[in-house]
Amino acid sequence: MLSLHRPSLLAARPPRQGRPAFTLARRSTAGILAVAAVAGTTLIAAPPATAASYHCKSSSKSIDTANYSGPWADQWDVTTKLCARRSGSYVYAYAAVSWDGPVFGSVDDSSIFDSARFRLQIKKSQSGTDPVKTSKDYYGIEAKLENSTSNGNYNNSYTTGTISWKAGSGRGLADGVLQLDWRRCCGGYHSYDFSASPVV
Repeated sequence: MLSLHRPSLLAARPPRQGRPAFTLARRSTAGILAVAAVAGTTLIAAPPATAASYHCKSSSKSIDTANYSGPWADQWDVTTKLCARRSGSYVYAYAAVSWDGPVFGSVDDSSIFDSARFRLQIKKSQSGTDPVKTSKDYYGIEAKLENSTSNGNYNNSYTTGTISWKAGSGRGLADGVLQLDWRRCCGGYHSYDFSASPVV
């Protein structure tokens, strides 16, 4: 994919105070947890191979690059699939995140975020608000978000490990939130919620 640079326009645009000056080309084609565990929780390195036994729900969200305000398209079109399955008295959960990101003028830019994480949760299904029974923050997603092709195209994906909760006779679901702390901007983490998995 060719990146259309506009050096004359970009050179004329001064960086906003306190924000990095991103050199943006054109946008790509459309489409872009410290552990907080409680008793009864087991952490598994990766989703089990028996993925077919999981019940999943996918949802999408378009996220603006908060520390850029120039003329070029800068959306991250993020799709998250949250999955849960039951085995005996345990509920297991994982998330698969993919995104169609912008095309930046710089390659593998590690200064887009101060931090980024995906918070995976298992909630108990009940009347009213579903309480979080266990969660884990996955910080590895930041490196994936800041990794581009040689053309500066920031399309990528990330899959969490698996967490579990001893539900007993209760029922549970997988939920999750993408939290982005944009570089030198916007007062810490901004949270982006996605649709929870079916109840298992």
